[in-house]
Amino acid sequence: MQKTHDVMPVFWPSVLPWGRRQWLIAVLALPQQAKAQASARIKIAAASNLKFVLADLTSQYRQQTGVQVEVSLGASGNLARQILQGLPVEQFISADEDRVLELVKAGRTLDAGQRYATGRLALILPKNSALPLAQGLAAVVRALKPGDKLALANPALAPYGMAAQEALLRSGAGPLQAGQKVLGDNIGQATQFVATGAAQAGITALALAIAPELAPALQALPLPESLHAPLHQRMVLLQGASPAAMAWHRFLLSPPAQAIFLRHGYALPQ
Repeated sequence: MQKTHDVMPVFWPSVLPWGRRQWLIAVLALPQQAKAQASARIKIAAASNLKFVLADLTSQYRQQTGVQVEVSLGASGNLARQILQGLPVEQFISADEDRVLELVKAGRTLDAGQRYATGRLALILPKNSALPLAQGLAAVVRALKPGDKLALANPALAPYGMAAQEALLRSGAGPLQAGQKVLGDNIGQATQFVATGAAQAGITALALAIAPELAPALQALPLPESLHAPLHQRMVLLQGASPAAMAWHRFLLSPPAQAIFLRHGYALPQ
């Protein structure tokens, strides 16, 4: 005797009522949507002072959305020039508002961008240094020996370098002796000069000075904001930015992301 089996009826979307048909189509599409989300990649360019805060932000964002954000770090001036020359990125997170405005005027952006944070400076010394850090910038500069080096980012390329140069003047430290100043191509390189002992002192971003990856090698003193013009940092989406890049951009302005910026030593945008 032939054995019978229970067979579930199959309903195709074309014969289902409209509401159920749309629901089934949406359900069938979910695996493809999830796969596309998980494989999404965004390429961005960002100022070097953001290295560690962006590591936290991109990791959290990938955990939440599956989207991978690939970051090219450098001095804001260099990155702006590379974008004008065709660097294939969807977003520019600058430490310098003027560099964003250059791209706006060139017609490379979707809009004028948004401020996302305000940066701070810190005076740094190698961990074993005996220089009088607690006495401030002017005292440290006066205590440098003729062969000692003070590191900062190149003011022509990086706003943190320009702010450091301004802080040296306003602090009363006076001009450095010939050969005492060593310039990094970006603020990250200037910080490494001090962390490795190649320079005996330096002025860097507070966010780098307090990062767990660098703090064990450094002594750090936040510098008064009165020593330099505000370091307003601005980001902008570039022409052709994808919906995924737009969503990431919105995330950076959200309260959870702003809390991460605060934890890394930044102030909220003004």
